[in-house]
Amino acid sequence: MPENTVRPLVAVAYHSGYGHTAVLAEAVRRGAEKSGAEVAFVAVDAITEQQWQQLDAADAIVFGAPTYMGGASAAFHAFAEATSGRYISNAWADKIAAGFTNSASKSGDKLNSLAFMHALAAQHHMVWVGLGLAPGWNATTASEHDLNRLGFWIGAGAQTPQDGSVEHVHPSDIATAEHLGARVTRLAAVHIAGNAALAAA
Repeated sequence: MPENTVRPLVAVAYHSGYGHTAVLAEAVRRGAEKSGAEVAFVAVDAITEQQWQQLDAADAIVFGAPTYMGGASAAFHAFAEATSGRYISNAWADKIAAGFTNSASKSGDKLNSLAFMHALAAQHHMVWVGLGLAPGWNATTASEHDLNRLGFWIGAGAQTPQDGSVEHVHPSDIATAEHLGARVTRLAAVHIAGNAALAAA
């Protein structure tokens, strides 16, 4: 990131039931930090008032949750409902937003979780950022080690066997989540610079 560029504050607001989604959240954080962001790391099932303030101050919020029974986890839904006051006050309007999720099945209907995060961001008048990758692993010459091996566009989708530990989170899914963190950071920096240019015009 150029020296004269404002360093974005990127918040990773996630819930992880068994640790797999936390691995992805760490990857998002790593990608954001490598791209020059300051990162606020927020486990939404144990959120503090200070962390709420970090979310309010963030230039971008990346939402993350496991997919259970075809939707985002109950803990993430509780967090989403707790943002209603910020929805009313437009506190998060025009922030960058993105999302990621993990399920045990290749599909697992995790698109529903990403769509829920997208709708949450839209209700807050945020600016949604997709994954920005072509699908991987969809040709005879492709590999499960391709980025975006599960072929999502709206956000980062990951798959971990239901009987697998955190060590079984797929390296491609970790790398894809890291890509998402980097992409959000770059676009947050562009967003900040554009707003500054408009204010100075």
